[in-house]
Amino acid sequence: MADWNSADLKKIAAAEELDLSSERANGTLRDPVTMWVVRSGDRLYVRSVKGVDGPWYQGTRTRRQGRVTAGGVRTDVTFHDADPDEYADVDAAYRQKYGRYPSIVEHVLTDAARASTLRLEPR
Repeated sequence: MADWNSADLKKIAAAEELDLSSERANGTLRDPVTMWVVRSGDRLYVRSVKGVDGPWYQGTRTRRQGRVTAGGVRTDVTFHDADPDEYADVDAAYRQKYGRYPSIVEHVLTDAARASTLRLEPR
């Protein structure tokens, strides 16, 4: 597992949103998708509101790598499936960061969304 440098971790975690571009089989990047990003410990996570059937999530399955841009940081990443034992901490991070949007944040706290939890690691 690759570790984030402290400055990038803080900047990305503090950003309201993150743009994620996954790589196609030929190595080119898909168009970016804007989403929420949260930090738990020294790790960054994203989830698909539509769960594992969500189009952007499906795009991450091809090569399991891509690029993210947030908080002035643009970096290449790998996508790792989060372990179910990470879900509770990620849920708490979503509630803490985005709780001011109660009718929206609930959509990333469903069982379907939890199943799509990806840990972002720098490459």
